[in-house]
Amino acid sequence: MTALVNVIVTLGMLYVVPVGLRLIDPVHLLRAARLWPLAALPGALCLWLPRGMPATVLAALYAAACLALAARAPIRLLRARSLTPPAIAVATALVSPSIAATALVCERAGYRLFGFDLDILALTVPHFHFAGFTAALVAGLVCRAVGGRAGTGGLARWAAHSVPAGTLLVLLGYFVDDWAELLGAVVLTGGMWAVALLTWREIRPAGPDRTTRALLATSAAVLVATMLLALWWAVGEATGITHPTLTWMAATHGLGNALGFALCSVLAWRRLTAAARTAEVRTAGRPDRRPGDHPTPRPRTASDRVELSP
Repeated sequence: MTALVNVIVTLGMLYVVPVGLRLIDPVHLLRAARLWPLAALPGALCLWLPRGMPATVLAALYAAACLALAARAPIRLLRARSLTPPAIAVATALVSPSIAATALVCERAGYRLFGFDLDILALTVPHFHFAGFTAALVAGLVCRAVGGRAGTGGLARWAAHSVPAGTLLVLLGYFVDDWAELLGAVVLTGGMWAVALLTWREIRPAGPDRTTRALLATSAAVLVATMLLALWWAVGEATGITHPTLTWMAATHGLGNALGFALCSVLAWRRLTAAARTAEVRTAGRPDRRPGDHPTPRPRTASDRVELSP
């Protein structure tokens, strides 16, 4: 299980997070996105070292970068001057890696933070890179893209609220009991299933090409299965019924979320963003446009305004 978890975490550190930062804000977070692989490299390296001082120091270097990223969350909220669902989702995404990195430092040092087993701390690292950072990011992107469409805008706003709320409840459940963690799993699963439904019905059909639509379809379909597994595990922990082991969850739920949901989602949204910018450049460069002319209004699509800048 350890090697598989390490591969999943490495993917999140070195690729998913920097691409996600570009999707959040391609202007203010561009430098952070460019430098992030260098900042994350010590964290990725420490995963493959035995527990001890060298691994702890490398983990601490990564934690410092994550804490600096988390500090941007309140700044962005103050700049936005409103607690919109996308803004809350983005703040959750920016803070989540710092929680993962804190668990990583303690696990690499062999320190049982708050009395948690080292295996639980090790699994907290991928959880808050994917269920925390990526899930909140995608929920915010979906909410921003769907906007106020009749019939789906409310569901999108609910998803952007419930994914951060579910992530927080799962974290609090660690300190309370299995039933509190189950409540968090229910809220998070409901939010992620809403993201999957909106991705399939609203975002996927507006994809600019077959590859983008396939990536969106894969991410939506995988979410249904992986979150069902998460719910099954949480119910089993709370009630004692038969449920998957942590090793089996890492190989199914963890791997599916990392590759099928997170990786496919950021790749798809990156393509959507690129297509939207290309369309804007083409529109701005039309030879029949005269100074002072306004662009012809276009129907809102999933690729419009996917950035989460305030």
